[in-house]
Amino acid sequence: MLLPADRWRPRRGFTLVEVLVALAVAAIALAAGLRAAGALTDNAERLELVLSAQWCADNELTAQRLARAFPGVGDTEFGCRQLGRDYRGTLRVRPTPNPNFRRVDAIVADDTGRPLVTVSAVIGRT
Repeated sequence: MLLPADRWRPRRGFTLVEVLVALAVAAIALAAGLRAAGALTDNAERLELVLSAQWCADNELTAQRLARAFPGVGDTEFGCRQLGRDYRGTLRVRPTPNPNFRRVDAIVADDTGRPLVTVSAVIGRT
């Protein structure tokens, strides 16, 4: 049995409202952490796509240089496979003010056709 003096003694512990507020704060912090982790994952995947496309473009431009042939003006299609993904590319050759040089753009897109990277080079007559 409680005595009248014990009735007014402060009790230890948390109230239900305090516990619910703490849970709400923890839930908001966890949701923000999950969103940040998702953004990091998306950025890492995008970086992988762009880097692989960069390799494809560089490989195609290097092949043009190694061919030691003066490229003709126009567009040609090429394909590339890097890190298990297929990429489609367009090699765009344009004249320059100096007729001994051509500007070559390697435009690489993913398998859906979305452009990922464009790498340009100037190739001279050999």
